[in-house]
Amino acid sequence: MSDIFPKWTNSLPLKVGIGAALLGTFALGAVWYYFTPKYTRVGYKPTQPVAFSHDIHANQLQIDCRYCHNNVDKSWFSNVPAANTCMNCHSIVLKDSPKLELVRQSYTTSKPIEWVQIHKVPDYVYFNHSVHVSRGISCVECHGQINHMDEVYHAKPLSMSFCVDCHRNPELALRDPKDVYNLDLKVDAEKQLKSGLKLAHDWKVNASQNCSACHR
Repeated sequence: MSDIFPKWTNSLPLKVGIGAALLGTFALGAVWYYFTPKYTRVGYKPTQPVAFSHDIHANQLQIDCRYCHNNVDKSWFSNVPAANTCMNCHSIVLKDSPKLELVRQSYTTSKPIEWVQIHKVPDYVYFNHSVHVSRGISCVECHGQINHMDEVYHAKPLSMSFCVDCHRNPELALRDPKDVYNLDLKVDAEKQLKSGLKLAHDWKVNASQNCSACHR
């Protein structure tokens, strides 16, 4: 009696099993990667060529963010200060400290310090710092309590869902412009919502949820 099914079907269960195992491994690996800090970068804290404490400068000395990042409210990107900005103070303060040798060299030679970038979004994502800052989004919304960081680390995921959640409910993050750089500002949820709704209305804030807003 001849076989009902072709002989090649005898190995079909094995092939299906191997395929299912490979697919499962791939799915597990994808979930493991995309839901861990390695992908979201949360907690990423590289060693910088020069130790710089935001806690000392922004918190203890109360230096305004815009003194060093002077384009943050004017440009699509937040600039890293050049050595001459540092030397405005450090030509007097700690002017001979060995910790600042690389800063002095950069100032003398005009060769930029090779800082390690911490906060970044994919190349296919467009983000404009000035638009957000000028409409009342404080640094802490995306960077965490950076004014208390001795070493800067990646505090927020900056994922698509993170951005979309804010675009859906911008009133939960909007501040009066005078409070944008007050990184220790504490406002209870009810007052924040009331103030945010008013600011969103007065400024006609329409945080787009269209793909083209960020993917251009």
